[in-house]
Amino acid sequence: MTYFFDRSPAMAMVHSAATPDRSAVADDVAAALRTVYDPEIPLNIFDLGLIYRIDIRDFGAVEIDMTLTAPGCPVAGEMMAWAKNAVSAVDGVQSVKVNLVFDPPWDQSMMTDAAKLELGLI
Repeated sequence: MTYFFDRSPAMAMVHSAATPDRSAVADDVAAALRTVYDPEIPLNIFDLGLIYRIDIRDFGAVEIDMTLTAPGCPVAGEMMAWAKNAVSAVDGVQSVKVNLVFDPPWDQSMMTDAAKLELGLI
């Protein structure tokens, strides 16, 4: 099951048939990613819009595409490790691979409305 994120309205869209078990794992993966915070912006990486794709495969393999707010982020490797560790702790997850991507480039429109509100952008 692959989850893609349409970041214009910051809404998650499911692009394959969801089974209850995978849906529960997907919710737990999103919740785990919300525990990882960007150290420069006091918001979690999920609501910041840094997560572009979550692919949950058979046998608990999870692959995540994520980006950074800026390509030169000094904690890029650490943030990827934090995301991997958080998702690895989710019940039903056996392995996690985190890919760093820069297409499309991140911008503020990719944040959830809650994140924009917290930063005073709306």
